[in-house]
Amino acid sequence: MRTNDLIGALAADVKPGLPPGRALAFAVAAGALAAAILFSLVLGPRPDIAHAVATIRFDFKFVLTLSLAASAALLALRLARPEAQAGKTILLIVPAMLAIAIVLELVNVPAQDWLARWIGHNSRACMINIPFLSLIPLFAILAAMRLGATTRPALSGAVAGLLAAGIGASFYAAHCPDDSPLFVATWYTIATSFVTGLGALLGSRFLRW
Repeated sequence: MRTNDLIGALAADVKPGLPPGRALAFAVAAGALAAAILFSLVLGPRPDIAHAVATIRFDFKFVLTLSLAASAALLALRLARPEAQAGKTILLIVPAMLAIAIVLELVNVPAQDWLARWIGHNSRACMINIPFLSLIPLFAILAAMRLGATTRPALSGAVAGLLAAGIGASFYAAHCPDDSPLFVATWYTIATSFVTGLGALLGSRFLRW
């Protein structure tokens, strides 16, 4: 099935008269459910997750990914209305938190360990699996946004990509054994940028009206 057919099929599952907020909530829920199923079938949680949840670095990954998803969702709602201002400054929340975490990491970790924490053990898997878990949420979110009346299709698509990446990264974080903010700032960001770029490309084509 081609991408435009898939997005069209997903959009057909959402009632045309559905308010933008409800349509987006439906798409996020459906996309997250699909990502959860893929996560459980393909990846699953890391073996030491019972211990990891008691560590601040592990928990902070979810603070970042869920904050990204939440801020992108709020911006997506604004972009669905043609008269609304984009308000892109809301997206600065996550980079600001990550910058603070990086400084704290560099202060508290010996310099000789910085490189190991930055490279980690799973960088390639990170860059593959976050986009993998984000694809269905991305298509679902684009389908919901297609019902709106955005005047900025590429930007709207990029924000859909950010939201989808936030969902995908939230699941992948439970599998990833690398918790350092240095790792997250590099490899999670690269993976998120790929999904965001894909969203912008698809949005510029499928969100025009």
